[in-house]
Amino acid sequence: MPLRRPFSPAGLRAGSSALALLLCLTGARAEDAPAKPAPDATAPAEGQAAVEPPKKSRELPPLVVARVSADPVPSLGPSTFLDTLRMAERYKGIADAGGWGTLAPDLVIKPGAKHAAVADLRRHLILTGDLAADAPVSDVLDATLVAAVKQFQARHGLPETGLVGRQTIAALNVPAATRQRQLAASAARLLGSNFAFGERYVVSNIPSATVEAVERGTVARRYVAVVGKPERATPMIETRITNINFNPTWTVPVSLIKKDIIPHMRKDPGYLAKMHIRMLDAKGEEVQPTSIDWSTERAVNYTLRQDPGFDNSLGQVRIDMPNRHAIYMHDTPSKGLFTRDVRFHSSGCVRVANVKEFVGWLLEGTPGPNAPGSVWGPIEIETGIATGERRDIKLAKPVPVAFVYLTGYATPDGRAHFRDDIYGLDNPAAEVATTGTVAAPKAEAPAPKASHLPAKPTPAKPALAAPPSQKP
Repeated sequence: MPLRRPFSPAGLRAGSSALALLLCLTGARAEDAPAKPAPDATAPAEGQAAVEPPKKSRELPPLVVARVSADPVPSLGPSTFLDTLRMAERYKGIADAGGWGTLAPDLVIKPGAKHAAVADLRRHLILTGDLAADAPVSDVLDATLVAAVKQFQARHGLPETGLVGRQTIAALNVPAATRQRQLAASAARLLGSNFAFGERYVVSNIPSATVEAVERGTVARRYVAVVGKPERATPMIETRITNINFNPTWTVPVSLIKKDIIPHMRKDPGYLAKMHIRMLDAKGEEVQPTSIDWSTERAVNYTLRQDPGFDNSLGQVRIDMPNRHAIYMHDTPSKGLFTRDVRFHSSGCVRVANVKEFVGWLLEGTPGPNAPGSVWGPIEIETGIATGERRDIKLAKPVPVAFVYLTGYATPDGRAHFRDDIYGLDNPAAEVATTGTVAAPKAEAPAPKASHLPAKPTPAKPALAAPPSQKP
């Protein structure tokens, strides 16, 4: 470090600045002085108007939904019943021959890792057809075996990672006899089906929590969905989609007035106002909630209707499909549920992610809102919703739709697919097949009896959204 020169009054000239005096007194050099801050590049030049910083967009970032299979083969097709019945026979043969062993529940094998349990894993995947019988044998989770694991995961609705972890082990450990029972029970539920397969149709396999738009025998689009919780199950339905409603109102069913509205109002008298729900009498005239005795159930004598808007429980779109259960598909303000792998949270209706894209597919062939020859494209759909006014659009050609409950099913390519028995319909007396993604029904709660007829759950309607401050 260079030595500083001692202070010398001779070093100061007349008119020296205060800074020069300070530097001499402290022995500091001019280069040690703090630099002057650089002028702000964003500051306006003298005589120019100030430039306002760009405003942040209020639009939410795109929602990243849960990953679902990209398999082009639909869950339900004209041959599903027979394919599943034949697959049940094949699995019966596997079970009768002793099935497969189990792996340690806490086992984790990463791709490329060496493990003694790999031999058992190979045997299992050969039995299920995921791995060729003549595949090279080793105790390493090599590339060939990783591909087989991914195929197994895809067939079970699991993330296709190739990593053998908790959920994959749980699925591998379900006995062959249980898998055979899932296939047989699912085939029984399809028995007697008169579903009108057409060139275009929609299918939702309830245990998969997805909606498939099928065109010419191939899945054109598969959407993440939220289906009914076990205590408010989504029923099996075969019907047709006839109308699309933009900015729908929602009439609260009596069952939810009793279960949800009245308890909310007892705790928070302002709940209806927060949720933009109006009370109407028999003449359609509005009634003030303060005039109702909420300690009773007299509110069921009134119509409770939620205004259109972002907070509406149906969101911005409702998809009408006439059926005796009053079930339909719709948008939702609670879109965070679409990011989850486990999506059994509704009161029976089916909420669809990216519903505007789905609506665009449904409206193909339906005349658009503008001049003759116009269509319902993304801009027309957004514009129709942006008005805030209710608009009902009748499909030029109704689209067949089926809600099915298939915990085991086979596709024409010879693959067997399995999903968790979330409603406990396969065999209530036996242990529920699960991969650990969904808790099995409690033992004390009697499970509904298995039937090929559509189950009749509690009245299934969309659950009330929580007040804005409580939304997920």
